[in-house]
Amino acid sequence: MPPALTRRRCLQLGLPLAGALAWPSGAAAAPIGLPPLALRERRLDNGLQVVSAIDRRHPTVAVQVWYRVGAKDDPPGRSGFAHLFEHLMFKSTRHMPNEMFDRLTEDVGGQNNAYTTEDMTAYQSEVPSNHLERLLWAEAERMAHLTVDQANFDSERQVVIEEFREAVLADPYGRLFNALPGLAFQVHPYRRPVIGRIEDLQAASLTDVQHFHRTYYRPDNAVLVVVGDFDPADLDPWVDLHFGGLTSPTQPVPRVAVREPAMATDRVVRLAAPQVPLPAVALLWRGLPASHPDAAALEVAAALLSAGESSRLNETLVYRDQAAQSAGFSADGYADAGLLAAFAIAAGGRSTGSLAEALFGAVRRLAQGPLPAAELDKVRMRLLTQALGARQSPQGQAEAIGRALLLRGHAGDANRALARLQAVGAGDVQRALTRHLLQTRRVTVHYTQGRASGVPA
Repeated sequence: MPPALTRRRCLQLGLPLAGALAWPSGAAAAPIGLPPLALRERRLDNGLQVVSAIDRRHPTVAVQVWYRVGAKDDPPGRSGFAHLFEHLMFKSTRHMPNEMFDRLTEDVGGQNNAYTTEDMTAYQSEVPSNHLERLLWAEAERMAHLTVDQANFDSERQVVIEEFREAVLADPYGRLFNALPGLAFQVHPYRRPVIGRIEDLQAASLTDVQHFHRTYYRPDNAVLVVVGDFDPADLDPWVDLHFGGLTSPTQPVPRVAVREPAMATDRVVRLAAPQVPLPAVALLWRGLPASHPDAAALEVAAALLSAGESSRLNETLVYRDQAAQSAGFSADGYADAGLLAAFAIAAGGRSTGSLAEALFGAVRRLAQGPLPAAELDKVRMRLLTQALGARQSPQGQAEAIGRALLLRGHAGDANRALARLQAVGAGDVQRALTRHLLQTRRVTVHYTQGRASGVPA
């Protein structure tokens, strides 16, 4: 067994050696299983979903609220609204002044965080167990009574605009990566960047923002996940007390029903931006929803190509051929679709055309050439170690539950993720790459120094 997860280390982590999860390659590495999360699920009369699991290894409890609203739900011409509310939710409420949420978490030795994706916005906190009810009250308070006024809107809009300037405009390659969704998707609102656009945020009114809040921040569009050291006899009455009295609007939550058509032809796009020290290329393919049977195989393929110094793109393009300064591959699975992207920043003197050919060649070799069992086992073990490490904390377990529910439709799917990774064999990786990359159309993006041009609106 690789040193990262020896038998002794598995026992230290409380991980059983489960014979049901065998390595498909037949390698000597012992199969690894994990005790399933004992999930309790219920739904309040107002539509709020509640999922909980007990973990008494830590004297803490994770409380997460997941809203089914992401960048795909931003109104036309108002990109960045979901991301804006990730910030606004930490402002004042009817009964909490600004920054009080931080005081209720950080000042008692806990933590809080939040993030926005294409499909959802997640608010994540972890506190000592004896602060559970107070945190439930605070989450219900900001769900029902957030202060969405001009002062808070102006303050957080400026924060998001500065974030855009730093992440997109100041970074030499920020414009490239921000443009990729808009090049891969032509119809689906996944084409809009999560961070939003400055002009859309500046054009927004307080009325626009208040309407967005009423539409999506409501009990029947949320999932409450609680994991850690708590007593179920306490949790249910507390949830009923603080969340049960909240009401949901009578209007249904709007849902995106757009289906993105398959790419009809290969396309070549040329983008330019100021202060680009070295040219870069990106290859884009339409990806898969997170629930697709091939999603795990593409996750393993992405790791084979770009996870770590010994990954294929590093070994070939960066070290052996010295064609690229850096290279990577991502396989993002969303709720409705996905995005596959290979990218590379050229080494000095290399043209974007030759770099694009070299990048595609590396992907093709993985799909069609030999895939040694040792290489596959190493990457699978890397992914498995990361997943196991995340599952050692209440926060990581709650994260796995929330993502399983919102991306794959079932909270219990969190218990099947490790088995899916271990079940991926060489044939699965190569079949998935052949089917979803080699046999489909792609967009080739050339990114060079110059006056900003070609970035999609």
